[in-house]
Amino acid sequence: MDVKKLIEVALPLEKINAESAREKSIRDGHPSTLHLWWARRPLAAARAVIWASLVDDPSSHPDKFPTGEDQDKERKRLFKILEDLVVWENSNNEKVLNSAKAEIMKSIGKNLPAFLDPFAGGGAIPLEAQRLGLEAHAHDLNPVAVMINKAMIEIPPRFSGMSPVNPDSRKIEGDKWMGAHGLAADVRYYGEWMKKEAFKRIGHLYPKVKLPDTQREDEATVIAWIWARTVKCPNPACGCEMPLASSFVLSKKKGNETWVKPIPENDHIRFEVQKGKCPKEYESFKQGRGAAFKCPFCGEITTDTYIKSKGINNQIGAQLMAVVAEARGGRIYLSPNQEQLLASKANKPDEYPDALLPYDPRNIWCVGYGLETYDKLFTNRQLTALCTFSDLVKEAQKKAEQDAVIAGLKNDSVSLEDGGNGAFAYGQAVGGYLAFVVDKMTDYHSSICSWHSSGEKMRNTFGRQAIPMVWDYAEGNPFSRANA
Repeated sequence: MDVKKLIEVALPLEKINAESAREKSIRDGHPSTLHLWWARRPLAAARAVIWASLVDDPSSHPDKFPTGEDQDKERKRLFKILEDLVVWENSNNEKVLNSAKAEIMKSIGKNLPAFLDPFAGGGAIPLEAQRLGLEAHAHDLNPVAVMINKAMIEIPPRFSGMSPVNPDSRKIEGDKWMGAHGLAADVRYYGEWMKKEAFKRIGHLYPKVKLPDTQREDEATVIAWIWARTVKCPNPACGCEMPLASSFVLSKKKGNETWVKPIPENDHIRFEVQKGKCPKEYESFKQGRGAAFKCPFCGEITTDTYIKSKGINNQIGAQLMAVVAEARGGRIYLSPNQEQLLASKANKPDEYPDALLPYDPRNIWCVGYGLETYDKLFTNRQLTALCTFSDLVKEAQKKAEQDAVIAGLKNDSVSLEDGGNGAFAYGQAVGGYLAFVVDKMTDYHSSICSWHSSGEKMRNTFGRQAIPMVWDYAEGNPFSRANA
């Protein structure tokens, strides 16, 4: 007899769709926060599809459900199990998962099939197969996808139920570490160690900012520095360093409206932060499409060709427009000062990525404006920070390995790749997750990031699958909790 599965007959689509849509707003603990992946599938949909593909539809068992009414009743019971299963809060609910697994075994038996996703991408499907009790296998051609899948479905089970190895957690007696909670505690511990160690080395590049007398605090941590790229005005009679700013609006938030005013002064432009709603004539000096900007000094308008020629000849500069800090009452915007300018003038690190960006005029626009190598996508301070954190991943990995030996793991040299589960492999596991943290930082620490004036927050580099040209960019502070 041809056995039909539930997915072939009917599904509670409304509930599955609603939970899949709700997932987009869930950030804490969601696998999507591990690393950017464009074609990521919702976990709720993946879980529903796998489960409904394994469970028999009642119509396949006329001996048990002889009438249409009997089948509808049983289908509703299965729907209730599935509707509970797709809820995010039930992702690790043992009662709900055991109920779902019991239905799979009713249809298939105890010998569950192995599951293979040959193009696993972001790993949602093999992760959910594993959650439902299947032996999951994932393949992909993209090395980023391979690492994401290793981090989600291969590494956690290998160290499941293990206590953390870091010295702080070892002092805690009697705690039972379920699943990968011990590994997660170590990733947090060594990540915090990296942050503290990085601040010792480069914290001087990120000074706090002194607040006006009207504030209850003396100083505050900077969240971001807002920069505008600059070129020499094409008008020979002017020749000032004009800002290429898409917008002078800093905050549109009601009650905290703020903008920055470009003030011509001798042969340069000075910026001064203003409270209140930005006057329409100062909202933007950008003129239509391309790199057409009006000079605040003389009113001359640049052409896209002119700006591109300046960029290709390394004649595009940058000027600090404003500083964003986190005060007790919320975001505060301050005019640039000499201390903040001097702190930003870091040298490039000894080693950094300087390969050519792909030639792709449809999606990588910045190349046409002179940002043709990877290092040019970052300020010197950003390069220094990212290289520092990258170096610290190796050091943290070694520390985790040494602490794992002290905690009692095998002191061997067997890697994760070779099936190791001793101290060396554990250090690699911790290092792998910390490397993902640096990847995530890179998305928020480039000169392609911009400032979201309505949300008063940083925008990341990859708003879509492209590297655009951003004229006024936000340089985030990696030591600010607002950017964590």
